[in-house]
Amino acid sequence: MAERLAASLLPTSPSPPSPSARRAAAVAAFPSTRAGRLCLRSRPPRFPQKAATSGRAGAAMRVVRCMALAASDAAQLKSAREDIKELLKTTYCHPIMVRLGWHDSGTHDKNIKEWPQRGGADGSLRFDAELSHGANAGLVNALKLIQPIKDKYPGITYADLFQLASATAIEEAGGPKIPMKYGRVDVTAAEQCPPEGRLPDAGPRVPADHLREVFYRMGLGDKEIVALSGAHTLGRSRPDRSGWGKPETKYTKDGPGEPGGQSWTIEWLKFDNSYFKDIKEKRDQDLLVLPTDAALFDDPSFKVYAEKYAEDQEAFFKDYAEAHAKLSDLGAKFDPPEGFSLDDDKGADAPTDEKDADPAPAPVAAADEKKDAEVEPTPVPVSVATAAAAPVDDNNGAAAPQPEPFVAAKYSYAKQELSDTMKQKIRAEYEAIGGSPDKALQSNYFLNIMLLIGGLAFLTSLLGS
Repeated sequence: MAERLAASLLPTSPSPPSPSARRAAAVAAFPSTRAGRLCLRSRPPRFPQKAATSGRAGAAMRVVRCMALAASDAAQLKSAREDIKELLKTTYCHPIMVRLGWHDSGTHDKNIKEWPQRGGADGSLRFDAELSHGANAGLVNALKLIQPIKDKYPGITYADLFQLASATAIEEAGGPKIPMKYGRVDVTAAEQCPPEGRLPDAGPRVPADHLREVFYRMGLGDKEIVALSGAHTLGRSRPDRSGWGKPETKYTKDGPGEPGGQSWTIEWLKFDNSYFKDIKEKRDQDLLVLPTDAALFDDPSFKVYAEKYAEDQEAFFKDYAEAHAKLSDLGAKFDPPEGFSLDDDKGADAPTDEKDADPAPAPVAAADEKKDAEVEPTPVPVSVATAAAAPVDDNNGAAAPQPEPFVAAKYSYAKQELSDTMKQKIRAEYEAIGGSPDKALQSNYFLNIMLLIGGLAFLTSLLGS
């Protein structure tokens, strides 16, 4: 490929081209408007290239090699943002655009330093190799919506476009202004996509531990986990994509957009703090609550922030904006290295308040629990208690009544049949108490006879009297 590309840059005349002519030819073939630099690699950077040959072909190869993978053009980003706003108004695609940006950046592993092996916001989600991951079901629709904008503005990268669309969707839905920065570099080949399994699962065996395992790996903490979860105030879950949610509810049967699915909130195209309020009140079984949602009010550390956000929308907006900006930068390679903000994006780098920093990560789930979470691609609903230990009544020292246990199956269900792994797990639990899914529990015949004799004696005494 590199040889053919080099040949395309060579003139047909015997005289060597001038530097300006070579730049003009290269720009015509690979348009990019940021500082006149080109965006090309002939193959993934982790595979070394052979040394260029001497002579005219070698000179052309050097031209190809020195083409830096340029970042996005600020003017085109601004124009693209306006097009995204119009797209949101006509298609109501706010939720899936947020998900597009998140799933591109959420594959980051802070323990891997090399780019792009570390994953993150690098545009890799556009490749089928990653788009086909189970957690990305349905995101092909987001790519179909955003691709015409990418075609219109070739001077921006996919990595920037995905994050721009995500932040714009939040803001246009009534959410906070996200302090974004841009300049992300794209990966260039499917071989550079991250492995499957780095995104969070909706129904893991131990939800709080699973959330920490996934988000701590990204470099995020408890406050950011809860704040980012608040984005579920937007959107719906569809059983044909995620395996979770009802086919339709009274809030989704008429759209807007494509009807159906189950939403977390009543106004599922409005960004506010109703997600936290609705989970806390558990008032409507037509609203979706996943085990990972319920865990926010079950885990003591998560609950501090969830309670705060349910009461104070301004605090939620502030923390969410900072967490979203941090998530959108994960794993990204910027050009220039410090990135750049658009004129009206104030403060590209969100400030960090040391007093709000999370403590060292808590231990994650045990090894066997982690294994169950990884091999269960479409988890069934599990029961999760939403309240921490009951408070003590200061008047008499007696424990206050326990709140009603939360049962996720009341609010959501998995459409797909149980997996073999989950069937084995249920079988083991039944067998532990003397039964199995294939037969009823053994009856205690002696106890049944004693109850029968007691009942007959009671009836005899009544008749005798």
